[in-house]
Amino acid sequence: MISDFQGKTAVLTGAGSGFGLECARIGAKLGMNLVLVDVQQDALDKARAELEAAGAPVLARKVDVSDAAQMQALAQAVQQRFGAPHFVFNNAGVGSGGLIWENSLKDWEWVLGVNVWGVIHGVRLFTPMMLAAAKADPTYRGHIVNTASMAGLLTPPNMGIYNVS
Repeated sequence: MISDFQGKTAVLTGAGSGFGLECARIGAKLGMNLVLVDVQQDALDKARAELEAAGAPVLARKVDVSDAAQMQALAQAVQQRFGAPHFVFNNAGVGSGGLIWENSLKDWEWVLGVNVWGVIHGVRLFTPMMLAAAKADPTYRGHIVNTASMAGLLTPPNMGIYNVS
């Protein structure tokens, strides 16, 4: 368990708004290095400005988490700037409404790409870094948080693809 957050690094996908941004705000208050990841450049820029003004060291990257190559480039940038992260919040998520049998293949690819493959890429790329850091330094601690939705249990109507993811 990590009890001192000062100088620790958190990677947060979906950091331009909502839960991801709120987690980043908490990290800034705790003195953490923040890696902000979002696909919406304007939201990312606003989040970066806010958190840098709060004194947090920030690396902000526009990344489509469903894209393996973009996530690989992100992981390399994190390693170069901060080393292995102490926290990875796989928080990015999207939804597509409507009747599930009427949703297009593109709808399916988009939602499953972000909500499923985004998590897979985050776990696949950052876990080895974190394990190597723990092997090199027995005091290192790391955590990965894969944000899920109550939609997996409550399945709201007309959100079929989102419920699947």
